[in-house]
Amino acid sequence: MKENSKYLGLDFGLKRIGIAITDTEKKFSFYRDYVFNDKYAIDKIVEIIRQENVSKIILGYPLNFKSEKTEITLSVENFSSELKASLLKKETEAEIIYFDERFTSSISQDNLIQSGISKKKRRDKGILDSMSAKIILQDYLDSPIKK
Repeated sequence: MKENSKYLGLDFGLKRIGIAITDTEKKFSFYRDYVFNDKYAIDKIVEIIRQENVSKIILGYPLNFKSEKTEITLSVENFSSELKASLLKKETEAEIIYFDERFTSSISQDNLIQSGISKKKRRDKGILDSMSAKIILQDYLDSPIKK
């Protein structure tokens, strides 16, 4: 593992990708921002990985209530493959780990309401995506089964 590295949390969406990052002790996650899921998204994420010295990427893995894959699950897997290829091409190392993301959107919405953020700001779906990434990453950090 890289010295003083961090973990990156990603909440993949067809329009936006929410981003969260840990502290170097990997105890806390902080929502960072989001990127639009366009042709520049992977390059922007790779740049964050390099700037922040990221050693692990925790990628939200959407399954349905029966723990089965859905169309969005396949999109996440495709995105993961493209991200891995880009990391290799740019000689950047970071392990990608899938982590169950069920219920994170509703938890994120509840957290935003409780935080006192204005209704107008809560309508910004990017904030919700980034909060979801934060929750995915923090759940991973708190998980007893993490590597």
